[in-house]
Amino acid sequence: MAVHEHPHRHTGFRFPSLRRSGTAPAADETTATATATRAYVFAGLRLLTGFVFLWAFLDKTFGLGYATGSGKGWIDGGSPAKGFLGGVAAGPMESTFHDWAGAAWADWLFMLGLLGIGLALVSGIALRLAAIAGTAMMALMWIAEWPPAKHLSDGSASMSTNPFADYHLIYAIVLIALTVAGAGATWGLGKAWARLPFVSRNRWLL
Repeated sequence: MAVHEHPHRHTGFRFPSLRRSGTAPAADETTATATATRAYVFAGLRLLTGFVFLWAFLDKTFGLGYATGSGKGWIDGGSPAKGFLGGVAAGPMESTFHDWAGAAWADWLFMLGLLGIGLALVSGIALRLAAIAGTAMMALMWIAEWPPAKHLSDGSASMSTNPFADYHLIYAIVLIALTVAGAGATWGLGKAWARLPFVSRNRWLL
């Protein structure tokens, strides 16, 4: 009896230990890989979104010949926001936007917003402020284009493809998601920024 029972007791004692040591590291490694992949995906999305805002600022400032023609940039005396605001043709704030078109303060707020949001996203710092400012900007631009309208004020078709979810809404959601995910820590200066004393004391600067 003793000769037969001893090997079984020995095997039963070792088997769970071998199983745990074989599976736990694999599970931990899978979790770590998934976490790292998610961080890289959010970091890439952050950089691309930041480039969208920075490019808009550069094109409107220097007239690079894309959305803003050569010689029509901000430095050439052009108004970055006038064309967009003056072209509003639907929605409850149509007349208000027309009044704002060409105003220096509107140009400065618009351009500083593009620059600030773009730099924050590319560097990975102050993402909360970028999300707030970017969401406000996208909301105003959404109202300006007014996707719910089927017809413009002159009666022509608005050509709206969706009455609610347009690209301004998507950008706003992306900005909020990047902030919640802490996307500035990967491929960015988010960690170093968070360690600064004045940022530690003012968490809204994260």
